[in-house]
This record gives sequence, C-alpha cells and structure tokens, in this order.
Amino acid sequence: MVLALGRKKQRVLIALSILPNLFLAFLLSSDPLITLSSPHHCHLPGPLPSPEVLNASLPWEKGGRPGESGGLSHCKQYLNGSQSAVVGCEVGWDYNVTEGLRNNIVTEWDLVCGQYWLVPVEEVCFILGILTGCLGLGYAADRLGRSKTLLASLTLSVVFGVLVCVAPSPPIFIVMRFCLAAASAGVYLILYITRLELCEPSLRLLVTMLAGLMTVAGELLLLAVALGCQSWRGLLGAGAAPLTLFLCYGIPGVFPESPRWLLLSERSADMNSFTERRNSNRDLRDDESFTELDSEPAPSSRPHLSYPELFHSRNIWKNMCVLGFTSFISHGISHCYSSFRGDVRGTAPSFYWTYLLSVCAGGGAWLLLWATVDRFGRRGILLLAMTMTGLASLILLGLMEYLSETAITVFSVLGLFSSQATASLCILFTAEIMPTVIRGSGVGIVLALGCVGRLSSPLMDLRNHYGYFLHHVVYSSLALLAVLSILLLPESKRKPLPQTLGDGEQYRRPPLGRRRRDNVPLLSTPNPET
Repeated sequence: MVLALGRKKQRVLIALSILPNLFLAFLLSSDPLITLSSPHHCHLPGPLPSPEVLNASLPWEKGGRPGESGGLSHCKQYLNGSQSAVVGCEVGWDYNVTEGLRNNIVTEWDLVCGQYWLVPVEEVCFILGILTGCLGLGYAADRLGRSKTLLASLTLSVVFGVLVCVAPSPPIFIVMRFCLAAASAGVYLILYITRLELCEPSLRLLVTMLAGLMTVAGELLLLAVALGCQSWRGLLGAGAAPLTLFLCYGIPGVFPESPRWLLLSERSADMNSFTERRNSNRDLRDDESFTELDSEPAPSSRPHLSYPELFHSRNIWKNMCVLGFTSFISHGISHCYSSFRGDVRGTAPSFYWTYLLSVCAGGGAWLLLWATVDRFGRRGILLLAMTMTGLASLILLGLMEYLSETAITVFSVLGLFSSQATASLCILFTAEIMPTVIRGSGVGIVLALGCVGRLSSPLMDLRNHYGYFLHHVVYSSLALLAVLSILLLPESKRKPLPQTLGDGEQYRRPPLGRRRRDNVPLLSTPNPET
C-alpha cells in the first residue's frame, strides 16, 4: 500500500521504521552479555595466587553434568588454609573474565553460588516483560493508534533505559529490566505492524527482511560495543541513549499515523487530510500504487471491534492458535540446539562461538526467507522449516551416541537455522493474515507465546540443566505436531492485508486442486472467491 504522499515518502517512512531496530537489539539482546558467568573461586588474601596456592586452598569437586570433568571448587575453601575443614567463601570471589564484559551484574554483585538463582530470575522477568509489552502495547496500538502507542513506548524505553543503568541493587535492576523489556517490545511490535501496513504486497517480504537484517546488525554491533566499553552500564546506556533521537517521531508530519488504522478510526480530520493528499497526487501514481487503497471501504465512525463477533471468528482463532503454537515450539527448541553439545558431552562451546552462531543463523534465515517465500509461498516454506527443525532434533536425540563432534555441530546449526527461520516467518505470517482491527493484538499474542517457549532456557539454567533430555524430547514431539497443524493455514502471498474481522475470516486453507479459492470443507462459514 503506497501512501498518498507518494512513493518517495513511503520509502522514507519505511526507512524510519527500520532504523530503530539497530538500537532495540541493544536492549532486547543484551541479556547473554550482562548475565554471563565467568570462572571464579573464593578470594584468597595476598597477590594473585599461583596454581599451587589454589590447589592447597580450594577443595576439588566433581563435575555437575554427565561427562563434565571436575575442578577446583567455586564456592568453598579450606578453613585457615588447612585441609581439615571446608567452609564457604568468606571475603568474596575472584573472577577470571576471558569472554564478554569485564564488569557485568554477576561480577559486580557477586551473583554466584548462593546468589546464583538471581540470574535465572532476572532472565525470566526480562522475558515476562517482553511478553507483557507484546500483549499490552499490541492491544493499545489497535485501540489508541500506532503513532500514539509508539511514542509512549519510545518514551518509556528511554526512561527505563536510564533507570536500569543507575540501578543500585539486583532487585531494583530486575524490576527496571522488566519495565524496559515491556516498553522495548512494544516499540518493536508497533514498528513491525506499521511497516507492513505501509507496504504493498510485493514489498512486504523485502522490507521485513531488511528490518530483520538491521536487527542482526544491531546484535553484531552490540558485541563490538561490549568488547569496547567492558561495562554493563555503558552497554545498556549505548542502547537507550540513541532512542531519544527517535522521539522526534512524535513531531507532526515526521511519522504519521498508519493509513490503514485511520481508515477504521474516528479521526476524521486526519482522514480528510489524507484523502486530500491522495486526490492531489492521483496524477503522480502508477496503477499498482493505489490498488489496495482505492479498494478500501469508507472510514467508519470509530475502529469498531465487536467482541461477540471476534469470539465467533473461528477461522481467525484457528490461524492464531496454529501460528502461536508454532512460534512457541520454534522459540523454545532454539535453546536445545545452542546448548546441545554442552548438555550431552559436557564440552560447552565458548560464549563467542554460541553468540555469533545464533546471530549469523538469524541473518542467514532471513536471507533464505527472502529468496524462497515469495516464490514458494509462506505456508510451504514454514512447513519445510519446521520439518527441518524436527528432523534435526530427532537425529541429535536418536543418534547422539554415534555422532562425532562435527556431526553434532552440523545438525545443531541446521536446527538452529531452521528454528529461527520458522520463528521469523511465523510473525510475518501472523501480521499478514490478522485483520487491521486486531493486528497488534494478534501479532502480540504470537510473540508472547514465543516468549513462553523462551522461558525454558532460564528455567533449565535454574535446574543446572537437569532433565534436558526429556525437555528436548518434548519439544521434538511437539515440533512434529506443529508440522501437521501448519497444513491448516491459509496462504497470504501477494494478497492484500485484511481490514475487518470479516476479511480475516476469508483467509482459508487452499485445498488441493482448488488453489484459486480458499476453502476448508469442514467449516460451514461461506467462502467468497479471492
């Protein structure tokens, strides 16, 4: 959908919606860096102790996971240098920081040993903050408008970003991180749906891919900044400070309200101005530019949402449940692939390897989607990606005793790559088939279910990865079930975005032999030709 302001203005607005992703990555992807636990031991008096002094002062402990070799104790020391009794660390810890930030919340507040549980709690609260922001601010974007909610979310992100940087203790830090996660997730969600509403069907995939690659670039820049500043406060400040520049989006005319939302709203002044600009530029447009815009109905008195009609919209709920379930599986199983070698063989890879592998897999997934989705369709590629995710998981689980380190790495990378492609395509799919009147809420629900899947990672860390095998088996089984449920989805390739609940109900699964018509025989709701 090209704005009446012209194609050039459309490109500018799309670029403005993509640029914040570079800095949102600092706020939404920094948890692995600020919670990374480094090798540590009890602080010993005197200068840097030699290996002989460490062996004489610290007891030996067995490995905590199967196949993991033991080492010097992290949390205990011999009493008074003698080996007659063992006590807990008396005067703090010494850290051997070789990866990530030299000063993060673990090293600053000694969140190890008896206080280690605060790290998974912070990770859980951060994910719950993202979940809350997706649900609450997604609904607000549908009711109050994209522009107002975006400005409020940006303001809250800046405020809580500053408060996080000056947090004096772990409890305050956790609360501020929860609020920051909610606000940042709202910014990401609103920019996502606004970006799609600015595009005609032929541009939606390309623009979404560019936004995804901008996020990947932000994650790579995050690591570079972390290596430079070496402080978690400076790292989070580097992400929050640039967001103040985007507060200028609230200036009238800089980042206007989504035309699709205006078509359903009661803001007649904005809609009349929009219509006048469309009519004045009618001679400058091409045939494809306003195809969707001219086909829209006249604006109603307000963005009407009938809750009884929504509850009876079986097709919309079916699509949302299938995509939400797929998002839950794809986000949850990603952790299994990134930590599989450490869980099975006890030889965990380095932090840099895991981080870069995950980021590059996300970038590669976007490039694959860009090359295939418009050619083979959303549903077909989603089905292929989820199938690859399940197969990689089953191979790792069933043949792990016979696979070499190289084979484990290859299948882990394949599973990580396909699961990230599935997660990314789920969000795009949801945004395309949810009607404008509930698009923010629909995408927010699917993102929130993905956050529920992500909760498995810190919960497994809290249990020291006990039960990882059962955890992986459950996700693998659910992945196969998701493959079957994807067959019930419609195809949104090259179709206009639906506006009302009635439009959303018309998105049906195209049956074999009738590709020009969306129809599910078991559903009795009429299906007009598309």
